[in-house]
Parts: sequence; C-alpha cells; structure tokens
Amino acid sequence: MALNDNATLVIGSGNYLTAPVGTDLPEDLLVPTSPWSVVGHTSLEDIFSIASEGGEATVIGTLQNKNLRTKYSARTETMTFTLQQFDIPGLKLYYGSNAPVLANGTVGVPTEPTPTTAAFLAVFVDGENHFAFYAPKAEIYRADDVSFGDTESLAGLPIGVKPMAFGSNTYTYAITPLGGSVATGATMVAGAEGTFTPENSVAPANLGAMASVTAQPATAWTAGSFVTLGDATKAFWDGDSWESGVAS
Repeated sequence: MALNDNATLVIGSGNYLTAPVGTDLPEDLLVPTSPWSVVGHTSLEDIFSIASEGGEATVIGTLQNKNLRTKYSARTETMTFTLQQFDIPGLKLYYGSNAPVLANGTVGVPTEPTPTTAAFLAVFVDGENHFAFYAPKAEIYRADDVSFGDTESLAGLPIGVKPMAFGSNTYTYAITPLGGSVATGATMVAGAEGTFTPENSVAPANLGAMASVTAQPATAWTAGSFVTLGDATKAFWDGDSWESGVAS
C-alpha cells in the first residue's frame, strides 16, 4: 500500500440524513436532494462513533490439527451521534417512530417504542475532501439515556443507528474511500480480476455506473475475466457493453 496524503481526514463539518428505505446514495454527497432529509443540529464534540457486538472467534480443529480453522460469529454494529434538536422529528428519532403527538402538542413516550427504519447517510467534509457512511436500511433509536449536565452546553439526544441488510445485499453499510476519483477505465487481466484506471481510482458503484468506463481491450474479454464493482458485484466487457458477472 502506497502513501496517499489525500486519503487522510480531518473533519471540518458534516451532516446526518435519512430517506426512505432503499434510497440510493446521492450523486452529490455535498448537496443531497430529496428524498434525503437532514436530521438537524448535532454535537460538535461527540461527532460520530461506531461500536460493535459479536464477532467472537472460535477455533475449530481436528485430531490431527487442533487449530485448523477459525470461525467468527456475526457482528452487529451501532453508529452513534448526538442530536441537539428537540423538535418533533428529533424526539421521534430518540423515543420511537410511534411516539404520539398529543392534542396539546406534546410528544408522548410510547410504552412499546418502535425504531425508525430508514436509509441513513453520514457525510463528513474536510476541505475539498468528503467522506460518508451509507446504509440503505437502518434502525434508528435512542443509544443512551438523556443527561442534562450543565447550563453552558447544548443538551443532546444520543441517537443509535443499526445498519441492517437490505434485500439481497451482502453488506449492511458502505463507506466512501478517500484519495481517489471514480475510475474512467478498466483493464482486463485474462482469466482473472482486472484493474481500474487511473491508479488509486475508486471502483464504480454498480453496473449502471460502468457506462462511462472505457474497456481495455475494446474487444470482448476472455473467459474468466472480470472487475469487481463498488457494490461487490462483478462485471465484464462483451465487446459492445458492460455485462454483469464473469466473462465465459
């Protein structure tokens, strides 16, 4: 791995957004459009964290090799940030999507709360760089108890976001890499995985995003050749267009 100064991150600003489940990542992360909606003001101090549960390792062996393989249990991750906007949408994110708005305008705390289920996006900006976490489906609910500690700081609602598998996806959330632009070319390696160009470029998000990528060679790729896309699927050049899967 080469040194890449452009892949470092110092957060200058950011935003957290929600949208209906399954909403695609916006084309412009700095100007997300509808149906993406900003959740509100958030803490300058407790910006963002990710905690995980599970992932325990179990060593599996045989009589001949007692350390033959290692198996890992499923891991569940929770993203957290502190919301500092105590309006109705903010209170519903914390107390549950089924929190009722009562006749007098107050928000009731439900006895059996239901998390908000939505697509989630966290975008962080560092000068000209921007970095994001995207979950096409997530459950959003309180992450901790509320505590009002002093009279000089903004109060906050600790929010937890649990990314969930969506549809046939083999991932729960995605992260945008830093230090490279989206690839403009793809070079075949006969019978194996090819490479994207220019060097350090980012793989296109999906098959649809391959439309602007130039194949090298321009003739049909040989059997077993492919490139891996950002959504972990594979694609190959058939001599006329990009197709899903591996060349046969």
